[in-house]
Amino acid sequence: MTQETSSTETGARTGVLSARFSEKTHDLMEKINASIGYDKRLWRQDITGSLAHAEMLRNRKIIDEADYQAIRTGLESVYAEIESGEFVFKTELEDIHMNVESRLRELIGAPAGRLHTARSRNDQVATDLRLWLRDATDEIIELLTQFQQALLKKAEANIETIMPGFTHLQAAQPVSFAHHLLAYVETAKRDQSRFQDARKRLNECPLGAAALAGTPHPIDRFFTAEKLGFDAPTRNSLDSVSARDFALEFMANAAICGVHLSRFCEEIVIWMTPQFGFVSLSDRWTTGSSIMPQKKNPDAAELVRAKTGRLNGNLIALLTVMKGLPLAYSKDMQEDKEALFDTVDTIRIALSAMCGMVDDLQARPEKMLAAAHTGHCVATDVADWLVTKAGLPFREAYNATGKMVRFADEHGVGLHEIPIEAMQAIEPKITMKILEVLTPHASVSARKSYGGTNFDAVRKQIEQGKILCGL
Repeated sequence: MTQETSSTETGARTGVLSARFSEKTHDLMEKINASIGYDKRLWRQDITGSLAHAEMLRNRKIIDEADYQAIRTGLESVYAEIESGEFVFKTELEDIHMNVESRLRELIGAPAGRLHTARSRNDQVATDLRLWLRDATDEIIELLTQFQQALLKKAEANIETIMPGFTHLQAAQPVSFAHHLLAYVETAKRDQSRFQDARKRLNECPLGAAALAGTPHPIDRFFTAEKLGFDAPTRNSLDSVSARDFALEFMANAAICGVHLSRFCEEIVIWMTPQFGFVSLSDRWTTGSSIMPQKKNPDAAELVRAKTGRLNGNLIALLTVMKGLPLAYSKDMQEDKEALFDTVDTIRIALSAMCGMVDDLQARPEKMLAAAHTGHCVATDVADWLVTKAGLPFREAYNATGKMVRFADEHGVGLHEIPIEAMQAIEPKITMKILEVLTPHASVSARKSYGGTNFDAVRKQIEQGKILCGL
C-alpha cells in the first residue's frame, strides 16, 4: 500500500483507535487534540525507541523473528522517508507516534500492529521526550563550555585592562576587566553543573511502564533502558508516565542561565553607550536606525536580554500546567512540548549569540582607565592604608577617608589631587607614602586575597579555567 492511497484509514477514530467510538471528532477537537505540528521533531527518538522495544519483544519471544524483521525494516524505511523530507505528516493522526505507526502499517501490514504490544503512548512519549531532552542537554552543556572558552580568551587578552567595578551602578573600586569577565565564567560553570546534574536525573527509561500500571507481558525493561543509553529503567510505573520534572528542571536551569546572560547583556548595552564607551562590537553584532544615521545599536545583546522573558514564561507555563494534575497521565501534559521546545531553541540561540559577541567584543582600555579615576574609586584603599600603615581602627579610618572625599568633592578634585597638607589636617598620621595607593593600578595590584582582582591572581584563575574548559 502506498502512502498516498491510505487516506481511508486515517483519522483519530479509525484504524487502531476506532473501536470505542462511532462518531467522528469535531473539527475543532481535532485541532486542539493534534500535536503533530510540534511533536514531529521527536521522530528520531520515537523510531529509535520503537526499534529498541521491538528488539526486546523479539528477545522475550513476545513477537517472532519474522515480525521483528518486518518491523525493523519498516521503521528504518520510515526513518529514511522522514530524514529525506518525503514523509507526509498528517494532522488527523494526532501525534508523531500514530503518524509513524500508520506509515509502518502501510509498509508492512499486520506485523505493525504487534509493535505496540506492552507499551502505551504514555510511556512512549515520556521516553521520546527524555531521549530528545538528553541530546538537547548535551548540546547546551557544550555551548556553555564554548561560552566559557570565549570569556577566558577575552580575559587573557585584558588582564591589565583596568576598569571601575560597580555597586549600585556607581563606581566602587578598580578591577581588572579580565576579572570582571571571569565572574561570568563562574556563573556559566554553575549553569553547566546544573544541567549536568539534571541530566543524571533525566537519564532513566520510562519505556515499559505502559499506560500507568505496567504490563502483564514478560518484558525486559533493563534491556530497553540499556539499549537506549539510559542508566536504568524508572522504578514506579505511575511516576514514569506522569513525571515532567525532568522538563521543568531543564527549563528552570535555562531560566537561571538566561538571567545570567541577560545581566551580561545589560552591561554590554551600558558599556557601549557614548557615556561609558568601554567596549565596541563590530557591524556583525549591531544594527542601525531607520531614521538616525549615526546609530549603532547593540541589538544582539538587547535581544538575548529580552529572551529571558521567554525562558521565564515557559517555565511558569509548564509549572502551572503540572501543578494540579492527579496521577497518572492527563492530556494536559501535551502542553509540555511547545514550552520545552521553545526553551531549548531560545537558550541555544542565546548562548550561541553570546559566544559570538564575546569573541567580537573589543575593550577600550583608555576609556575604562579614565572611568576608574572617577568616583573616588580608591577611597577604600585610603581607609585600608590608614588601618595597616597608620594603625587606625577601621571605623576611624573610614570616617577620615569620608572627610577627604567630601574635601575632594567640595574642591572638584580627585583623592590623588588633594594636597598632602590638607590630608594631614584631616588625619595627622598620614604621610607621603599614602600617595602610593592612590592609583587604580595600585588598587588592583593590592587585592591579592584568593579570588581577588590582583593581576597574578587573575592569571591563575584564567589558567585554572582553561584547564577545566579544555583550552
